[in-house]
Amino acid sequence: QVQLVESGGGLVQPGGSLRLSCKASGISFSIYNMGWFRQAPGKQRELVARLTSGGSTNYADSVKGRFTISRDNAGNTVNLQMNSLKPEDTAVYYCNADFRRSYWGQGTQVTVSS
Repeated sequence: QVQLVESGGGLVQPGGSLRLSCKASGISFSIYNMGWFRQAPGKQRELVARLTSGGSTNYADSVKGRFTISRDNAGNTVNLQMNSLKPEDTAVYYCNADFRRSYWGQGTQVTVSS
């Protein structure tokens, strides 16, 4: 059974930082492309950052220079370091694993507010 479990969300003030983690089980983690998506109320789910099995990254323009995605294949974990957070970053953040099939975590809420 495949499971992606996110952690690290919460409430943070504008300009603050959070680190999201996603622990995967039930998949051969190292061959999967891993990503973080987010969905704000009333909006479509959007890609935030993606890290392929080969190490290539891509980021949404809105988070470039502020967010960093990384992975630990030994620990079956993908992380998203989020710095200089803005109110518009408020959303539910989802972990995604993709290789022939796509799997999703349950999501973790990130709220950026003073």
